[in-house]
Amino acid sequence: MKKVIIGFDNKSRGMEMKKLLLYWGPVLIWMGLIFYSSAQPYSEQDIRPLLHDAVSLEWVSTYFSDLAFYYAGEEVSIHKLSEAGYIEFFIRKGTHVIVYLILAVLLYRAFRNLFEKHASIISLSLLTTCLYAVSDEIHQGFTVQRSPHMEDVALDSVGAIIGVFLAHYMLYKKSGLPTKRQLRNERN
Repeated sequence: MKKVIIGFDNKSRGMEMKKLLLYWGPVLIWMGLIFYSSAQPYSEQDIRPLLHDAVSLEWVSTYFSDLAFYYAGEEVSIHKLSEAGYIEFFIRKGTHVIVYLILAVLLYRAFRNLFEKHASIISLSLLTTCLYAVSDEIHQGFTVQRSPHMEDVALDSVGAIIGVFLAHYMLYKKSGLPTKRQLRNERN
């Protein structure tokens, strides 16, 4: 009696592994970089000395000395933070948006390989990115000189929303790429 093996042959398994690495490798690497960055104390990420050395900051006081607001219960103003600290605040918060925008695009790309429905791809990309943002803020709560802020999760979520809709627009709307469903319907 012949032995029947059900499953993938070595060639199929190799292709699946390459596909897995191609789509999910960048996601895992990017998540790892976010985790690594969140594990660093603030003193290792402080860019104020670089700003002092590289840029003339008098213009900051000239144009923004009267602008003050609160973020996560703390005053954000030139008086409170200095010119370099004020600029650094906006760089750090802008980085939240950009980093999670990129994560959302990578997740969209990975989920697009698994699912056909746009709603599933979009919702899973957003949900996964936002949940990772929450876990990242919790992680920061255990890191020296760092503290978790729900306001940062909100910024991360804005980045996720922008990233998912940019990815969707670029892949389907602007490029004219057919969806998997359209390709399947053309074959039938």
